[in-house]
Amino acid sequence: MTAMMSIDPATLPAQVLPEVQLRVDGVSKRFGGVTAVESVSMDVVKGQILSVIGPNGAGKTSLLNMISGFYQPNTGKVMLGGKDITARRPSEIAEMGIARTFQNIALFSGLTVLDNLMLGRHVRMKSGVLSSILYWGPAMREEIRHREACEEIIDFLKLQDLRKVQTSALAYGLRKRVELGRALALEPSLLLLDEPMGGMNQDEKEDMARYILDVNQERGITIVLIEHDMGVVMDISDRVVVLDRGRKIAEGTPAEVQSSPAVISAYLGVKK
Repeated sequence: MTAMMSIDPATLPAQVLPEVQLRVDGVSKRFGGVTAVESVSMDVVKGQILSVIGPNGAGKTSLLNMISGFYQPNTGKVMLGGKDITARRPSEIAEMGIARTFQNIALFSGLTVLDNLMLGRHVRMKSGVLSSILYWGPAMREEIRHREACEEIIDFLKLQDLRKVQTSALAYGLRKRVELGRALALEPSLLLLDEPMGGMNQDEKEDMARYILDVNQERGITIVLIEHDMGVVMDISDRVVVLDRGRKIAEGTPAEVQSSPAVISAYLGVKK
């Protein structure tokens, strides 16, 4: 009889666990007597697209505002790569690699597409005020590098013919695309998108969905997405968090969330 070979567990490959890039731990936000977000927790895994959905007033944007430092939570904390960023200023959080877009387009309408993208790189610019004014030496070389990075984003988003056009002259969907480009110009590792397809027609939504997937898959950028178009959310998300009246009522894969009775009742308004 052949002797059985014993296996040392220490020689077995360790199970690769998903890396949590962002952890939101029990955050709450109150405005006077109104609670916008109540004890919400979620983990954002590196490399994934996580969507946050819910009816109007569910607390979605307030949650993003706490992650990006625009709001300070009344309770709870936000961790980025294991570091507590709860009390950090928005500029510090941006330097740490979190960029965002807004519900309402926040571009400088009097500037060109290229100039708006260059402004998006402000936290990456290191030249002093004097050298920038005189435009010499390090400042000149640095601007060339930043301009090259912005031109690459313009190519990526297919805005080549519009680089010198003022954003006020662009169609709505193109302005949304420029705002995505300005966020990418910061070179983030985590991108917060607040209704990037709001107000778009169907063709514009399909274009934006493709760009979001490309940002995630080709550039390896983790994405937290707020979006009302459930077809888009279910198509491109790895995981979905559902908020209702400031509380998290469900979390899981798109299929799990779609079949959740709590989501069907509270969000879709359909009784099961």
